[in-house]
Amino acid sequence: MNSFVYNIPVKVYFGENQLIHLGEELSKYGKRVLLTYGGGTIKKIGLYDKVIEEIEKAGLEVYELSGIEPNPRINSVREGAQLCKDKNIDVLLAVGGGSTIDATKWIAAGACVDFDPWDFLSKKVSVKKALPILTVLTLAATGSEMDNGGVISNPETKDKIGLGADPLLPKVSFLDPTYTYTVSQYQTACGAADMMSHIIEVYFNMDQDLYMLDTFMEGMMKTIIKYAPIAMKEPDNYEARANLMWTSSWAINGFINGGKQLAWSCHPMEHELSALYDITHGLGLAILTPRWLKYCLDETTVSKYVQFGMNVFNIDSKLDDMEIAKQAIHKLSDFLFNTLGLDNNFTKISIKETDFEIMAKKSCGGGVLEGFKPLQQSDIEEIFKMCL
Repeated sequence: MNSFVYNIPVKVYFGENQLIHLGEELSKYGKRVLLTYGGGTIKKIGLYDKVIEEIEKAGLEVYELSGIEPNPRINSVREGAQLCKDKNIDVLLAVGGGSTIDATKWIAAGACVDFDPWDFLSKKVSVKKALPILTVLTLAATGSEMDNGGVISNPETKDKIGLGADPLLPKVSFLDPTYTYTVSQYQTACGAADMMSHIIEVYFNMDQDLYMLDTFMEGMMKTIIKYAPIAMKEPDNYEARANLMWTSSWAINGFINGGKQLAWSCHPMEHELSALYDITHGLGLAILTPRWLKYCLDETTVSKYVQFGMNVFNIDSKLDDMEIAKQAIHKLSDFLFNTLGLDNNFTKISIKETDFEIMAKKSCGGGVLEGFKPLQQSDIEEIFKMCL
């Protein structure tokens, strides 16, 4: 068991009507606010007006950057960083889902340097400073509201890169489940798949670590399995939306990592899919995850699958270990593709086998992806083929 440090200094206002605290929290960091958001959804649901009202009530000056894309792009980051410099912005407020928040994090970092923000990601330049960030969450999925990471796409180079740095941690996040009532069935399903993947990437690890963390992860996975279908059928079910929203935060805020030190596997693979094809991140993860699990299953790893199958899906412990493992993968697939209704293969979303070689090479950086089971380029290509 490895030692570790855990520090997540993000203040969270969870529940209804918490935006009354927005002005006072923003005021702690300055007078000039850059409000960032994506399309027009926050205006349709009335959230935009509420945010502006609270900002103006606090006597703050607000500027806006809208149109941040799903799979946010570096040009939006560049535009936002320049706007911060031009308007002497003190604090950023991201209102939206993970894409808006991710872009805002790198805008906050880019505003503090005189070089291209893409260098942070492509050249791994360390982030030493960032403008303070607050968030208002509208989609339960990425957990970006409570972690230090962000993923950005560059269509020109066909790269999608995610990195984290402590200066990118939001100072305050507002999590009101009612703001997710209008999220579509499809996006709810993709969000659930993303959350499941965040947990599975950490859970499937042969290192001995804290038992309580494994049980915590199992509880979160059971929560997603229980409440995602309810939220899809009853979009304004507060209990379902609240459970999904809080799970999304705790699935990736670092708590479940403990002393585990292995890299993730499915996310680097999926980033190459959505970099090239601009697909929804959660959908790509849903297709990849069961195939990755099947590929990694052998006598040296089966015990983790048994734990997963018995504790998450209540599979009969009297069965043979390999049978439990196979049933666990089947039940996960059934949840992703039948219960959530997501597409179950690459063919349905027009991903071509001719791109597998380059995507696999970029997934592992031309070397080895040191995850649950070390994967070389040839291994990743095989996993991609299993997804056809």
